[in-house]
Amino acid sequence: MTETSHSPSPDLPQEILAYYNRGEEDARLRPGGAPAGRLEYWRTQDVLRRLLPAAPARVLDVGGGSGVHAEWLARDGYDVDLVDAVPLHVELASQLLGVTARLGDARALSEDDASYDAVLLLGPLYHLVERADRVRALTEARRVVRPGGPVIAATINRYAGLHDLLREQRYFDPAQRLRTDRVSDHGRHDGENGLFTTAYFAQPAEVPGEFTEAGLTVEGQYGLEGLAWLMGGIEHWLDDPERRAAVLAATRRTESEPTLLGASAHLLTAGRRPMPPYHPRSRC
Repeated sequence: MTETSHSPSPDLPQEILAYYNRGEEDARLRPGGAPAGRLEYWRTQDVLRRLLPAAPARVLDVGGGSGVHAEWLARDGYDVDLVDAVPLHVELASQLLGVTARLGDARALSEDDASYDAVLLLGPLYHLVERADRVRALTEARRVVRPGGPVIAATINRYAGLHDLLREQRYFDPAQRLRTDRVSDHGRHDGENGLFTTAYFAQPAEVPGEFTEAGLTVEGQYGLEGLAWLMGGIEHWLDDPERRAAVLAATRRTESEPTLLGASAHLLTAGRRPMPPYHPRSRC
């Protein structure tokens, strides 16, 4: 059993808390769980394993949910601390071997300056609908990562809902279509349809500006699902290791192609805390 630390509960909108208290997120992402999250899971793992410093390294998983990614990171040899705003998630993550979990707010981390080798924000940015709050969360991530360390954040792409409803054939419902079209116009998802909760769906091109404002140097963007997630039945291919390897390799080929970044449902943006300027000592 791993350690759980507690702090005052973050100021989380009640509709977001209610959505995650349904306990569905853990099963959505785990291999063998709901089909819809399998490609996102495997591709997140694929990209992070290439971007993170080698284990053992200290990783802060901010908004890490129930620990779906923290679990395999710990198995890979990383020292993982998880912070999440949902008590249920903290309770579940605290049961994972090698993971320390606590309640916290991405915009006001209690961790010390430069105390981690890498920081992940795989959920917070798309629940912070105001740009100032997203920049604040990224600024906190920059503060707690060591100079030269990576900060990797996930966003939901602007047209993810539109593509998803077309794929699921729910777009033909006039009410669903109206709500989805509104999100496509301005990015704000209100959660009225019960399929998801309050969120901001970003244009890929706007995320680097938020990183830059937070003092991070942007190094790359990675579309997780590519066009593969729109292919019917592909999720079930991922249960076969040989087919999964082929799907991951194919998706990797186009992951950073600028013209396709917005086709994915989810996007990872990777930045780095700059190293301090070098001032050589005078020999005089």
